[in-house]
Amino acid sequence: MTAAPTIAIVFNAYEPRPTEAAERLSEESVAEMARQAQDAVLTLGLGVTLIPLQRSLLNFLGRVREVNPDALINLCEGYYGRPQWESNVAGIFELLGLGFTGSPAKTLAFCQDKFKAKAVLRAAGLPTAPAQLMIAGDEPLELRFPLIVKPNAEDASLGIYPHSVVRDETALRQQVRRCLDNYRQPVLVEAFIDGREFNVSVLDDGEVKPLPVSEIDFSAMPKDLPRILGYEAKWFEDNPLYKKTPPICPAPVDDELRTKLQGLAAAAFRTMGCRDYARVDFRMDAKGRPFILEVNPNPDISINAGYARALKAAGIEYAAFWGAMVRNALARKVSHDPADAGAR
Repeated sequence: MTAAPTIAIVFNAYEPRPTEAAERLSEESVAEMARQAQDAVLTLGLGVTLIPLQRSLLNFLGRVREVNPDALINLCEGYYGRPQWESNVAGIFELLGLGFTGSPAKTLAFCQDKFKAKAVLRAAGLPTAPAQLMIAGDEPLELRFPLIVKPNAEDASLGIYPHSVVRDETALRQQVRRCLDNYRQPVLVEAFIDGREFNVSVLDDGEVKPLPVSEIDFSAMPKDLPRILGYEAKWFEDNPLYKKTPPICPAPVDDELRTKLQGLAAAAFRTMGCRDYARVDFRMDAKGRPFILEVNPNPDISINAGYARALKAAGIEYAAFWGAMVRNALARKVSHDPADAGAR
């Protein structure tokens, strides 16, 4: 009998970072997501070990070598509190010939840079909102108001708040300066599409499959606030904005719009080189035209998050999803030449 594969779940342990003090919950939730994935994989009869990535990269790699897993479930969303290093971690796994779940390093890096990702999507003929990048903060404005201002290379809605939507030059410059000071990176200034917001999760289990469309319900939002899903609304359950922006999945859309959104999501998934799973976010304008906001190649896949909600709507069990992802990762394992000094 062949022994069952051994799986390691790798995830970035929480580390303090030099951003606003309230922006912590999204990072702290990664450990819980790893435990949920572990529970799911154990039901499949596989051996599984949790390996946190903390400050010492060498200790982490030593632990991976010690466990010597057949494949990794990669839940690393960054390193040492920096989501910008998410792709570097995946790159190390690729260099070591480790098969892992999720998108490759190149895709993670491209999608992390929102402005460059928009350029790739546009080049493929996919619709994105007009945008420009501000590096110094005093660049001439090339867009029309209203606009939304966000850090160019953060995730999990970091840096996005109601005041991120600006309607005049003074507010724009203040918000750009706030982002530059707090996040120390270029700032994305994008046309604000004041309409419905959707997202489509995509699954690749040998075939790219868009899952049921999800919509953020803004009907209870106060009239004086922009209809956006910012950091507080996304992560803090006791925040009034969290309670006023519930997701609906499946979304109440007609067949034509559903087909349109799912087709665009699958095209964006392929264009950005995503693998296994991803989520594509949309806004739709008053004319019914959907625009891709971003492609998230490493979305939150905890049990209560949007991706798992879409799996449930599609009739796919959480454990079955992880079984498919593990099979994908096992198929990517690289067999090194034993004569190679780097062989495991």
